Amino acid sequence: MTVALALSSGLSALMLVLALVLPSITPPTVPFGVRIPAQRAHDPTVASQTRIYRWRVGVSGIIAAGVGAVLYNVTGQTLLLPLSMLALLGVWYGCFFVANQEIRAAKATGGWYEGLHQAIAVDTELRTNPPRFPWLWLAPALIVTLATVVIGVISYPSMPQMLAVHHGANGVPTRVAAKSVATAFSLVFVQIGVTTLLVGIAAAIFFRSRPDIDPAHPVSSARWHRQYMSLAAKALLGLVAMIDAGMLGSSLLMWTGTITSWAPLVVVLPILAAVVVAVVILAKNNRERDDGEKDTGLTHLDDDKYWRGGLFYLNRQDHALLVPRRFGLGWTLNFGNPRATMLLAGVVALISLLITLRFGG
Repeated sequence: MTVALALSSGLSALMLVLALVLPSITPPTVPFGVRIPAQRAHDPTVASQTRIYRWRVGVSGIIAAGVGAVLYNVTGQTLLLPLSMLALLGVWYGCFFVANQEIRAAKATGGWYEGLHQAIAVDTELRTNPPRFPWLWLAPALIVTLATVVIGVISYPSMPQMLAVHHGANGVPTRVAAKSVATAFSLVFVQIGVTTLLVGIAAAIFFRSRPDIDPAHPVSSARWHRQYMSLAAKALLGLVAMIDAGMLGSSLLMWTGTITSWAPLVVVLPILAAVVVAVVILAKNNRERDDGEKDTGLTHLDDDKYWRGGLFYLNRQDHALLVPRRFGLGWTLNFGNPRATMLLAGVVALISLLITLRFGG
């Protein structure tokens, strides 16, 4: 089994586990992205669609693993591995979408919101007394990036005249480029870009996101939201540090001319470890805890019309840049906000920078 196949299998297994447990860690008032009253959380339609979704996801995961292994053994093309994972994501979204539509239909047919008092709860102290951003958690990423720069400057005179700027799945260099500042320090530029982008996203979560506070339990819901924001920012900054560590390891391979079959692991393993830790932390805290607060008798506003396909939020009247995901972990963009386009442009620019620096030389 090659390193590429092992990594692909591990990543697919992680994705499968996450897809299977998401219905359990999603807030009960938004099953499969559909806003429902709390008293309908255990409705037979919701329960049956959860079982059907898990059955479909499990079967599709097994089939995809078998097909991917056969294609790789026949063709030997590692490119098929990430393509198979993308295809699997598409299939899983299809399973989600079917469940979303079935629950929407049951909600409409059964009049689940009839006679209920809908309301919107806000935490005004998020503007007057916001939680502190965990700037200290940015220190590891900055230290790793600075260390990369210092090591690179010291090593530059002794670097090979031709640098390996890309390694194949077997660790053998597949592209080389003449030594230059742009080539040698290409991954430093990536470190800076990734750090800037993800720190910006973490700051946007703190200062430009809209909390989804439960009007039935506004006090405990607001308290949970603050704690979850802090955890998410710390997890994101920890991920930044591990991405930068992976870039440092890859830079060392390039600067020393080292050829090893384990080269892909130098980059992938730190990032994959950070992703697993972040997912576990966020999943364990993705649902509000019952603090015994008295129920106000109010329920969430039925705002399904702003959610396209159950996953994509588009509301031009909402000035928030980020909103809590309906299905999954963390936040998603408000695609009705023009600043969302700027953020997506930043992501595209960073990917373009990586491609230009690593493959354009």
